[in-house]
Amino acid sequence: MFRRTILCRNGKIQFFANFCSLENGKRSLVNSGAGISLSKSEPVSSKTISPGKEHVISYLVNSCGLTPERAVSASGKLHFDSPDKANAVLRFLEKHGFSKTHIAELVSRRPLFLLANPEKSFLPKIEFLLRSAGFSEPDMVEAVVKHPAYLARSLENQLAPVYEYLEGIVGSRKAGILLRRGSWIFDHGLDKKLIDNVALLRELGVPESCIEFALFHYPDLVTLKHDSFKKIVSEIEGMGFNPLKTAFVTAMHSRTGKGNIDVWERCYETYSNWGWSKDDIYMAFRKHPNCMLLSEKKISRFLDFVANKMGRDSRTIARVPYIIFYSMEKRIIPRYSVLHHLFLNGFVKKNWSLATVMCPTEEKFLENYVIRYLKELPQLLQIYKGETSGGV
Repeated sequence: MFRRTILCRNGKIQFFANFCSLENGKRSLVNSGAGISLSKSEPVSSKTISPGKEHVISYLVNSCGLTPERAVSASGKLHFDSPDKANAVLRFLEKHGFSKTHIAELVSRRPLFLLANPEKSFLPKIEFLLRSAGFSEPDMVEAVVKHPAYLARSLENQLAPVYEYLEGIVGSRKAGILLRRGSWIFDHGLDKKLIDNVALLRELGVPESCIEFALFHYPDLVTLKHDSFKKIVSEIEGMGFNPLKTAFVTAMHSRTGKGNIDVWERCYETYSNWGWSKDDIYMAFRKHPNCMLLSEKKISRFLDFVANKMGRDSRTIARVPYIIFYSMEKRIIPRYSVLHHLFLNGFVKKNWSLATVMCPTEEKFLENYVIRYLKELPQLLQIYKGETSGGV
């Protein structure tokens, strides 16, 4: 009886060894009291390994290329006694352009893919990406590895109808980009709320170009529940936004989701702390909705420079809020330094226009405010480059 038990145990060990071995025989599984590890790898604690999972872990490491740590994690969701199905999946993926690195990443994220019927489950979606969406094979592989849920979703109820709907609005190129990005729109089928939300925008007279902009840039907005969507539309209309402008959907986005709303409220408080009235804030918001999605630090640093360095009323920025988005180091400070030096030398008036100075391209700025005065003020270029202060 004892001898039979030993033989049985030896037979099981030999089965696992045969099951897990690599074709090249260069790597092997080590099972000891210290845990399971591979040569040149860190050991994995045996406490993390579920009973009976050793052969699965070894297969994930040796055949799929997972690290021991990721193999242990993936094995918790996976069980098989024979590698036949898994081998068929690996052959299928290799045949369709997936490298060993791609396969390791895919299996690590979706270990149950190893139990699928690839011809039935994967092939129709891969063919859809290649033929209908026009992906190249490398693009298809990259999209699937980044968004493995594509192989798990229904082609008939999710991927194809949503893609075709988007293609009709934004065109095939942008629909393909949304597919590569893993847009939230593909998380669901072509449900009623998306169709109703787009229909409402059309009723308001929102141009197709703006609807395209919303679908392409703000999928979280157009996939809101319709009642919530209508509420935001009403709120933005009440703030004086024109539905014919892109700013209308940008403003809606800034008021969508708790995260954005929290940032919006903090921006409102920050502008208020710098003396802006409600009218000032709403005017800036209408001119550039994203000015309500900035960090408090960026707003305060900019307005502090305007008020305490330039000596201007910070409220004037409400008329030109897009200036806040410029880099302090690369644009605001260098250009102010030049204009301040020009003012000290009598070449410009004190209240020069912020928009006229800060908005032009660098080439235009250099032409108008540096090169033009170099003969009289040869140090201007050094001041612009920050090599000398010029009295700032």
